[in-house]
Amino acid sequence: MPEPEIPDEYLGDYAHILEEVAETGRRLTRDELDARRALGRQAAEAGFQLRALVGLHLAATRTAWPRATAAHSASTDCVLAAVEQAIDAIAEGFERAQRLTVRREEAARREFIDDLLYGRSDLGRLAERATRFGLRLSRAHAVAVATGPAAYTETDAVPRMVEAALLARFDGRKILLTTKDGRLVCIAPSAQPDVLRYFAKQAHAATEGGTVAVGRPHRGPGGVVQSYDEALDALDLADRMDLEDPVLYAADLLVYPVLTRDRQAMADLVRSELGPLQEARGGAEPLLKTLAAYFDAGCVAAETARRLALSVRALTYRLERIHQLTGSDPSDPMHRYTLQTAVIGARLLDWPAKEL
Repeated sequence: MPEPEIPDEYLGDYAHILEEVAETGRRLTRDELDARRALGRQAAEAGFQLRALVGLHLAATRTAWPRATAAHSASTDCVLAAVEQAIDAIAEGFERAQRLTVRREEAARREFIDDLLYGRSDLGRLAERATRFGLRLSRAHAVAVATGPAAYTETDAVPRMVEAALLARFDGRKILLTTKDGRLVCIAPSAQPDVLRYFAKQAHAATEGGTVAVGRPHRGPGGVVQSYDEALDALDLADRMDLEDPVLYAADLLVYPVLTRDRQAMADLVRSELGPLQEARGGAEPLLKTLAAYFDAGCVAAETARRLALSVRALTYRLERIHQLTGSDPSDPMHRYTLQTAVIGARLLDWPAKEL
């Protein structure tokens, strides 16, 4: 589609200025330069291209030049200097207007993202604004959040690297990539799970081994913030539970919120089952870590000993000590479930570092 032709009104009194320069050899005045800047700004705001604006002035220069040089004896250098001044001024005004527009767009985008992820603003109005940024909130969306060793902003190299990879692979898809509170955030329709999987892969690599969490899909403007909160909860859970998976899915971690839904009951279980471990030499922490490693290894003694850098004999001694203190045998299937649930609860409640 051809670009719209820029009207001659964006020349102002350019031809008259050239005639005076050709006659006197003077340079452009401050007022004339300000007028050029204003015309450049107006052209940018009207949606014209800088190339078209420069072309209009060069065409006017070719038209006015023969008349001016035929009637006057000013040097060619003076006219060329005036043309250079005029073009530089209109370009400056044009670029200022563009930078202002970009800043306004960035501010509007940031405000929209904050409203979307905090669940603020009228939901109907939020859905209308979302279309401007490529989202249709009437559909179900899921949110992935990536965290790394540093806090990121949208202008940092890591987010730009991930965005470039996503756009190269999924150009035209309705995806929103941003940052929030130092983390990378990707919002994509639930019908396109490959987008978030690819985001997770790229973000994990770009953050040099960071963790990515993916919330469950939810419909509507409120669904985005719900999925975002689930992803944040998954990251927090990974930190407290020492989960080593690089990519976590909230749908796979639903058992943990269930376990802590009755916090008081879980605290009672931890105190009654694991409280006696505090009587051990060195406190409860070493034996609690032994139990956690034992359960994580599928209750296989040799694998547990390897993970803890212990001999099997030393591990067996620790398990026997746990049995003596708690009255529950980790190797007994009847006791194992209660002990394992208590260990999970201790991780979730940050016991014994925090009093219950």
